Amino acid sequence: MNHPTHALTPRAVPLAAPIRRLFLASLLAAAVLAAPAATAGAQTNVVKLASLVPDGSVWHKILQGTGAEWSAATGGRVGLRIYPGGVAGDEPDMVRKMRIGQIQASALTVIGLASIDDSFMIFAIPTMFDSYGELLYVLDRMKPALKQRLEAKGFVLLNWGHAGWVHFFTKRPVQTAAEMKKLKMFVWAGDDRMVQLWKEIGFQPVALAAPDILSALQTGMIEAYPTTPLAALSLQWYRSTPFMVESGLAPLVGGLVMTKSAWMKISEADRAAILTACGKAEKRLEREIPAQDSIAVVEMQKRGLTVTSVKPEAKADWEATAQAFASKMRGSMVPTEILDLALKARESYRNQAGR
Repeated sequence: MNHPTHALTPRAVPLAAPIRRLFLASLLAAAVLAAPAATAGAQTNVVKLASLVPDGSVWHKILQGTGAEWSAATGGRVGLRIYPGGVAGDEPDMVRKMRIGQIQASALTVIGLASIDDSFMIFAIPTMFDSYGELLYVLDRMKPALKQRLEAKGFVLLNWGHAGWVHFFTKRPVQTAAEMKKLKMFVWAGDDRMVQLWKEIGFQPVALAAPDILSALQTGMIEAYPTTPLAALSLQWYRSTPFMVESGLAPLVGGLVMTKSAWMKISEADRAAILTACGKAEKRLEREIPAQDSIAVVEMQKRGLTVTSVKPEAKADWEATAQAFASKMRGSMVPTEILDLALKARESYRNQAGR
């Protein structure tokens, strides 16, 4: 598979808190999430937002900063209450809770977004994008269509999120696609089509919720998983999988979404202020996450991580494997018109770059 040109620069794959803290936090959050949003001081509208981002991580801090900006920009009329670390469940759980009104917003990865609309599976196709520049160019041109599809399902996209560039992390060194196919690999539970696709192409997928990854690694239930370097370091998963395949799979794209019903309860002026704050958060993620992903690789290497290169003679097999995903996902998992739109934008970018 092609390696992104950022060269090791960056829900996890989705992120999860340590199991014990996650369990205790879940008990606490359950009662709070079940209650209606309460007024806090001068705030008249408290938006409950859930995410898998770890408590205290860079993503969590950016969400906290965004919430502070919402409050300041709206004169306290809109506040943001954040439930990080998966205390509200896995991403499909978050989408379900938004639909029934228990929470109003979520910071989701492509998996959660795709549970709302299949079009977001475009970002799950291996090696679809070669670089951040290419990704951002395509995102900009696809945003109107993707926002429209989300709004038709009752959700509003407030900003894009970036979590890094996904790589395979493994218990044993892997240099060929054939070696990768021998390992039991984490695949997100909740999308049986994707699980079956991994099987059809020859892999050994094990469907799990994201918060179960750590325990599954410790028990040997899985031997590999795709995630970003920053996530692997933040959650210490790399200690159970001390090898990382150098070639990148795909950018981990995400987005901050709110239910349309909650969005329309906010005044037009306050919505404009919120969108400005979300735009700042999006730019900060674009700027900071790639650099931190790169730093994460260096830090993990200092602590024993080995980065394995794909054998030259095996590159064609990796590329054929990626192409098999794209062919099988077209029309069945990714709407044909969305895939064609992405391919057209990607071709335009590559033509401008002289490729």
